[in-house]
Order: sequence, then C-alpha cells, then structure tokens
Amino acid sequence: MAKSQSAALDRKKLMADPVMVGTIIVLITFLTLFILYPLAILLVDSFYGGEGFTLATFQKVMAMPTFRTAIGNTLKVGFLVGILSTIVGLLFAYVEVYVKMWKFVGGLFKVVSMLPVVSPPFVLSLSMIMLFGKAGIITYFLLGMEDNSVYGFWGIVIVQTLTFFPVCYMMLKGLLKNIDPSLEEAARDMGASRWKVFATVTFPLLLPGLGNAFLVTFIESIADFANPMIIGGSYDTLATTIYLQITGAYDKQGAAAMAVVLLCITLGMFIVQKYYLEAKTAATLTGKASRGRMLIDDRSVTVPLTLLCSLATIFVIMMYACVPIGALFPTWGYKFTPLTLKWFSQVFTRYHGLQAFRDSFVLSLIASPITALLSMIISYLVVKRKFRSKGFIEAVSMLAMAVPGTVLGVGYIRGYSGGLFHSSNWPIFAEGGALHGLFPNGLLGGIYGSAAILVIVFVVRSLPTGTRSGISALRQIDKSIEESAYDMGADSFKVFMTVTLPLIKDSFLSGLVTAFVRSITAISAIILLVTPSVYLITVQINEFAEKGAYSIACAFATILILITYGSVLLMNLFIKYFGTSRKLKPEKVKKAKTKRINIQVVKEG
Repeated sequence: MAKSQSAALDRKKLMADPVMVGTIIVLITFLTLFILYPLAILLVDSFYGGEGFTLATFQKVMAMPTFRTAIGNTLKVGFLVGILSTIVGLLFAYVEVYVKMWKFVGGLFKVVSMLPVVSPPFVLSLSMIMLFGKAGIITYFLLGMEDNSVYGFWGIVIVQTLTFFPVCYMMLKGLLKNIDPSLEEAARDMGASRWKVFATVTFPLLLPGLGNAFLVTFIESIADFANPMIIGGSYDTLATTIYLQITGAYDKQGAAAMAVVLLCITLGMFIVQKYYLEAKTAATLTGKASRGRMLIDDRSVTVPLTLLCSLATIFVIMMYACVPIGALFPTWGYKFTPLTLKWFSQVFTRYHGLQAFRDSFVLSLIASPITALLSMIISYLVVKRKFRSKGFIEAVSMLAMAVPGTVLGVGYIRGYSGGLFHSSNWPIFAEGGALHGLFPNGLLGGIYGSAAILVIVFVVRSLPTGTRSGISALRQIDKSIEESAYDMGADSFKVFMTVTLPLIKDSFLSGLVTAFVRSITAISAIILLVTPSVYLITVQINEFAEKGAYSIACAFATILILITYGSVLLMNLFIKYFGTSRKLKPEKVKKAKTKRINIQVVKEG
C-alpha cells in the first residue's frame, strides 16, 4: 500500500513538472528514431517480402558459402581473441595489484591502457604490416624472410588481442583491488602456497569478472570492422562481409539480413554480460578491500613477472610508435632513409587533408557536447527520478553498446534512404504536397547523405559510455542536496543545471572528451554513410591502407593521434584546475586552517 502511494506521488510530481515531461518525451523520441527504428527496419527488410512474411532473404544469404564461412571465421576469431585478451589482461592486472614492481613499469602500464583510447582502431594493423609484412622491417630486412604474410586469421587475432587486452586489464585491475586481502592471508597462514591461494581463493572470486571481461572483448572483436578490413586479406568476417555486400554487390536487403545475424550474436552476448555476469561480479566482490594488501616482494616472483610484462608493454608501445616513424620513410618497403616530412606535406597539398581534419574536427566538436549533455540527462533520470519509462530509456541508451557499427550503418541506410520517412510514404511531403518544398525527401529522409546523419551516429555510438560514467557519478551524490533546492521552489531544470551538473562536472567533462575522441576515431558505421562531399580522417586512412599507401595512411594517423592525445591532456588539465575534485594549493590550505582556528578561538572566547 505504502509503495503504491509513493509511486503515485512520484507520478504526480512528475506530471506537475512540464520541463521534465518534455525532456522525457524528447529522449524517448530520439532513442526510438535513431536506435530502435534503424534496427526495426533491418528486421522488416529481412523478414518481409512482396508477399508478406518470408524467410527467403535469410535462405539466400545462408546459401552463400562466403557468408557461412564469415560466420565461422567471426566466431573463431572472437573466441580466441576473447580468451587471449582476458589472459594477458589478467596477468597485467595481477602484477600491478599483487606484485611489488618497479615504478617505471607502472608508468608503462598507464601508457598502454591509454593508447587504445587515443588511437584510431586500425593503427596496430598498419604497424603489423610495417614490421612483419612481406616488406617488413623485421621479417624482410632483418630476418631475410621473403614470403612472409601477416594477413589473415593470425594477423587479425594478434592485432585485436593487442588492441583489446588493455580493456580487460582495466576491468580486472579494479576487481582484484576489491578482493579483501584477509581472505588470501588466511589461506597463507594455513600453509597454502601462493599458487594454491590464487587457484582456491582469488580465482573463484574473480571468475564472474573474467567471464565479463571475456564477453566484452568477444563483442568488441566480432563487431570490429577496421582491423579485419586492413589486415584480414581474404579472411572475411561478418563485419567486412556486410560492408562488401552493400558496397560491392549493392544488395541492401541481403546486407540487412546479414546485419541481423551479427546483431543477434552481439545482442545475445551483451544481455548475458550486462544482466548476468556484471551483476554476479558486483555481488561477488562487495566493495573495497578492508585494509592494504601485502605485496609480493620475492625476487624469484617479481623479477620474471615484471620483466615479462615490461617486455610486452614495450612491444605494444613500439607497435604504436611505428606509425609516426612509418610516416617519415621516403618509400615504404624499399627506402627507409633519409627520413622525410614529404608525406605530411602531401596530406594537406594532395590528399584533402585540411578538409578531412576540418570536417572530422567540426562534426566531432558538434557531437561531443550533445552526447555529454544527453548522457548526463539520461543518467540523472535513471538515478534520481522515478517514472514508468525509465527502464526503457536506460535499456535503449545502453543498447547502442551491443550494436556493431556496420549493423547500425546498414540500418541508417535502409531507414533513411527509404523506409517510413521517405516522401513517397507521406502525401504531404510528396511532389505537389504542401511541405514538399521544405522537405523534398520527407521529414527525415533528407538526413541521409548529409553531415547531420554522421553527427547522429557519433552521438549514438558514444552515448552508452557517457551514460555509464554519469550513472556512477550521480550515485555518489546525496539526495538531500537536491531536495533542498526543490524545497526552495526550484524546478527540475534549474536543479539539474545549478546543483546536479556542477557536482558532476568532472564526469561531464570526461564524457565530453571521450565522446570527441570516440567520434573523431570512428570508422565502422560512418564508412557506409559518408558521402564524397565530406572528408573524414579515418575514412582517408582506411582508403590509403587498402591501396597499400601506408606512408600516407601513417601520416594521417599520426596527426589524428596527436589531436586525440592533445584533447585528453587538455581535459585532464581542465579538470585539475577547474574540476570539483581539484586540490587546494598549500597556501590556500594553510589560510583555511588559520581561518578555522581563529573562528574557533572567537567562539571559545
């Protein structure tokens, strides 16, 4: 009874706030139009023919040997990459949390964890070709191997493992830190060896987290488009097959059916990861460790583990460093000296570099604040408000995390080049209609082929990351702070803008930069949607890499890395000096202490 009365009161408060109601309606409309609708169109295209419901399209694509092979290839790569990334990530996380290692190694770990964030998704593919390809520096010029090839299955596996293991490392590091050391020390006091403690205590507690890390990496691997496209060669995956089906065979309906198959795989894995393993991990590891952990300082353990991780880290950093070095070679594969800047010059003089960087920068700059604001609003509604459609908003906003870029791209093509919003389906927008002059392609049909659809894709793809960050930040804010503002007569918009948002501005700024970096380095969805009138950096890199013009591709990638890295550094500096978590300078702390003492003396006097 009390629960129903409380729910009724919450609904009454909500309906009395027109700003809140309007915000919820706008959010539901946005999520429906740009996430659910494109996916629904794919389902309609796949199952609906001229005579109604049919499985003919699925039967056609399943009969293609290339598609069946692509499914097997994708699953094989995904499972192996997931396993390897989880193992390597666990090793790195265990060394950082449990082993007393050298300080510079910790710095190397931080660099490795940051590199995948600020780099385009295909940088390591370029590095692999440069170092280990047929004209590779190591394989051909140092070892004299003339027929070595890095293309295919093992090339994809190695590159994706090096790309994704930092994700597992960051996830597992946090989980290991939350294991109470007293549990492990109790086993040690009973005479168990370090290996037995790990096998019987640490590993069982960590098992749900390992499963979670594996599934996250598996989803990232099978959804990856850029690396298989560059280094896959003739080894097709689902993402590349869908791309070729729509750009080479011009079979939009077949591409839609293939996209549905890929979506079903990723969505199924996402549901298991999100609603089972993630919850189980949180239930198993309940909070921070009660006291400090005694680090392993036995040199027979620390030296080999530290050396192994250091060598692996240096190798990864070297792989990323190959990109700017490769951009300085006079002729890739034939002449490596003297180093030259001619490719950087040609980026801007011959290959539309200035327009590519301008278009990428402007579109990402437009998308970033929209993404950050939407993420914070969604987070606020999920954490702080109670209403019936809250679950819908949270689920759909997170759904974009499970949708591969190629699937979303095909959905946008099918949804907005035709679909429900095409002018032919609405007499008012059709030729001769009252609004045909304003909207010749329909109400939303005009966004296809425009820069607006690219901005929308950037927003949708970055929305889950920002929302998760915002939810974590908002759950740390005491409800009484906002309730005080409501009691003083402020509406929901004013409370959010003047109370909530300032308290979570660190998370907002972080989400802003993350959205910018993710947008400017995106490739999988936009490569299907970009038009000749718009030049994007990642599309240029992909085109030159496919042509074998690796020096130009590296020059573009190097400039892009500098932009993204500079953005992250700028964000960190901004948060340091203007964020809510900034530290007071020593002189200010001293003055504050003096002031408190004087006040206390006055009170006591």
